Amino acid sequence: MKREVRVVVVGAGVAGLTTAVVLAEVGALVHVIAEQVPGVTSLAAGAMWGPYLVEPKDKVDQWGQRSLEIFRRLAEDPSTGVRLTSGIEASRTAEAPPEWATTLPGFRPCEPAELPAGFSAGYRFTVPLIDMPTYLAYLLRRLDAAGGTVERRRLVSLADAGPAALIVNCTGLGAQELVPDHDLRPIRGQHVVVTNPGLTEFFSEDTGLSQDLLCFYPHGDTVVLGGTAIDGEGSLALDEKAAAGILARCVEVEPRLAKARVLEHRLGARPTRAMVRVEAERAEDGTVVVHNYGHGGAGVTLSWGCAEEAASFLAADRADRP
Repeated sequence: MKREVRVVVVGAGVAGLTTAVVLAEVGALVHVIAEQVPGVTSLAAGAMWGPYLVEPKDKVDQWGQRSLEIFRRLAEDPSTGVRLTSGIEASRTAEAPPEWATTLPGFRPCEPAELPAGFSAGYRFTVPLIDMPTYLAYLLRRLDAAGGTVERRRLVSLADAGPAALIVNCTGLGAQELVPDHDLRPIRGQHVVVTNPGLTEFFSEDTGLSQDLLCFYPHGDTVVLGGTAIDGEGSLALDEKAAAGILARCVEVEPRLAKARVLEHRLGARPTRAMVRVEAERAEDGTVVVHNYGHGGAGVTLSWGCAEEAASFLAADRADRP
């Protein structure tokens, strides 16, 4: 691809930055426009790979597996913030493991002695854990190395992003107004970051559709504790009661966390719709607009697969032109 092909990516969360990297590294002249760099919702993620509660299943499986392949490679470099980590996902109701978990390295059912009190089933596996502040900084460095540029600016319409051969809409909840997409809704998430008292493995409870989550993800000197999933709530104001609940749930499973010092609170609003949207349309002026948003709580998990599919629309558009 010739370098003079200008592409604008709108949004600098994990979807936007990953898409920008993919496009820049195949030769496009990429310019990212975003009000927040990096996006606060992506910064707030835990984050553990796992295509959970997101559709359409066939595409999600493809996007997720491609991302998993790349995260495994990235885990070979500690500077990326990606590490392959062993841990347990458990259930109080003896739920069967999700299909995606059974294919992961080290998957096996837990012995009763491995489970915390109150849990009736669980399974162990090894999966990428991503320290999001470190990882998003890595993506920005990689974009810069590929010749991409970043502009902090709030757009009132996607048309304001041009001129460009391609505009990629990775605005997350911003797509509610920019598209507009009224099928998009927020699911508020909150995490508490604490000092690490010596944890090396993750723990996650399969809480189904509950708004109260239970998980902890160790990232070296820190641990991210979660969480909440409040459907329809987009406020990013700190909820002290929710934070206390998160701490209490995690300490009940892992008592060592009782002595951990709280470092910060992270809040985000997961951009959620019935189906993840990765598709192209042509604007009135002829510009191809590719949408890549609506990933819910699986933005990190699907990021590389969705980015590569979004980038494929540029090659298809160039091939269609005389």
